[in-house]
Amino acid sequence: MRGTGRERADEHPPAPEALAFLTRPGLTRLWTAARARLERNGLQPAGTIRLEHLDAQEREALSLLLARPVTGPTTTIRLPDLDTRLRTSAVGRGLASTLAELGPSLTDRRAARDAAAAERARVWSAAQTEVEATSLSAQPWTGQWLEEIRRGGTLARQDPKTAATVIAQAVQTLATLFPGTAPCSTPPTWGRGELATRATGSAHGLDDGTLLSRLVLRGIALAHGVELPADAPARRALWRMASVTSDEVSSTVLTYGLRPTGGAWREAALRERADHHMETHLTLRELRTLSLKMPPGTRVHVCENPRVVEAAADNGCTAPVVCTSGSATTVVLALLDALAASGCTFAYHGDFDWPGIALANRIMHRYGAESWRMRAADYEYLATRTQMHGTPPVALVGPPAEAVWDEELAPAMEALGIALHEEAALDLLLEDLG
Repeated sequence: MRGTGRERADEHPPAPEALAFLTRPGLTRLWTAARARLERNGLQPAGTIRLEHLDAQEREALSLLLARPVTGPTTTIRLPDLDTRLRTSAVGRGLASTLAELGPSLTDRRAARDAAAAERARVWSAAQTEVEATSLSAQPWTGQWLEEIRRGGTLARQDPKTAATVIAQAVQTLATLFPGTAPCSTPPTWGRGELATRATGSAHGLDDGTLLSRLVLRGIALAHGVELPADAPARRALWRMASVTSDEVSSTVLTYGLRPTGGAWREAALRERADHHMETHLTLRELRTLSLKMPPGTRVHVCENPRVVEAAADNGCTAPVVCTSGSATTVVLALLDALAASGCTFAYHGDFDWPGIALANRIMHRYGAESWRMRAADYEYLATRTQMHGTPPVALVGPPAEAVWDEELAPAMEALGIALHEEAALDLLLEDLG
């Protein structure tokens, strides 16, 4: 607590009688208001406080404390007068010292704000110094980068130590990616995990969603004069623009029957696998090198569960199928985007449960897909058939989701309360797949 010399000299607590008076209920609102005002004033007793809707108990307590009658429902109290009154009374100490005695400890909010502002200024000053000590000092965009992240406020919401660490890591990472102004015929290529380890000690330091990755991507976007990406594929493309590769081989999309028309060995391999009724797992790395131009009018069936692909292969079906394997991941969307760009149309089937409806909404909205045996009549037929077969019912759980393609589907599902997985319609789906 900051106070006057006389307050610091007070070593003894108020007498028990004085303390008992100060803690009576009729003074509670006074101390609360006085505390708030002092903490805003740098702990100095200045200004006034106004108390309204006083009850009889409060009026009596205030009259005794202030040594003047308080008779109305409202009173205004000058804090310098209250401070003087406390010093000259049996309390024997000023307002700030009294409030500290009553507890909890006072906080000098003005000093705290000033200290926080000074700490933020030190963070930005250190960031500027670090930029000037690296190759980024020669880059024309770094001033704008620093100003944008300062105005954005994200770093200001971090504690100063975290903010200083992250900005230093971002500067180091960008300096690694932009080592100078001279053009390089073959810029060095980094794995994102390798680059993250170099900057943070963790291979996940530049994962999507981290504050560091957002700062670095903002710098890359400014360096190349492009917009900041809004989705995962665009972020990967921006990383590649800076010669940073993500892990593009661990996640795959399950496909069947794709017959692209390209003449390279990759397209020929896909056609050959389709001819032999073999499923294919494609990685993001492969999708970047494949030409997925399909025969005109190709209709691609999209399913949610891998069992549909397995059964299509076992039955020698001919229609192309893409499986989302649950919620569609980046690699799934990358394949569907490429097929859509080549002119393919889509038909979608998934689970008749609330997550399944949400995924179907996503696919149908993004690609204009048609429903594939996913209407209310299909659900009611399958529910009746499973009951006739004596199949144990699976209860619908979770919040309902409206089906954008059929307004009657969600009410029908709520009425029956049964979840139906895609396998319940497998025979019908195989008929459609040819």
